[in-house]
Amino acid sequence: MTYHWLRALHIIAVVSWFAGLFYIFRLYVYHVENANDPKVTAVLEVMERRLYRGICWPAMLMTTAFGVWLWSSSIAGYLAMGWFRVKLVALVALFAYHFYSGAVRKQLAARTCTLTSKQCRMINEVPTVLLLTIVAMAVVKPWG
Repeated sequence: MTYHWLRALHIIAVVSWFAGLFYIFRLYVYHVENANDPKVTAVLEVMERRLYRGICWPAMLMTTAFGVWLWSSSIAGYLAMGWFRVKLVALVALFAYHFYSGAVRKQLAARTCTLTSKQCRMINEVPTVLLLTIVAMAVVKPWG
């Protein structure tokens, strides 16, 4: 596979992953706000599960696979660059956010989640900050 196709597939997977991560906590806001309505929460639980398992997980795995494949062409070279180390830290935070989203989904389904809708709205901003950081590092490449 050529480098350009590999990069294109990586970007498509990243966009899909972020789409899921941007939406998941928005669903959690609705879930928390409708916690006393079993009909609404039942629908939201299905939507949350399908989004997390059907979009977020596969997109995360594809992003990782294509990213590692791209990275493997010059591991030592990338690790020496400051921008790439910042990007890696942001990626670790992104994976943590992904898994935290899954944990919250399980808590909501078990009716043990203590987050408020305001907290869910604030947490929903995390992937935006991570996206800005990751894209800026990958495109601008400061700190050579």
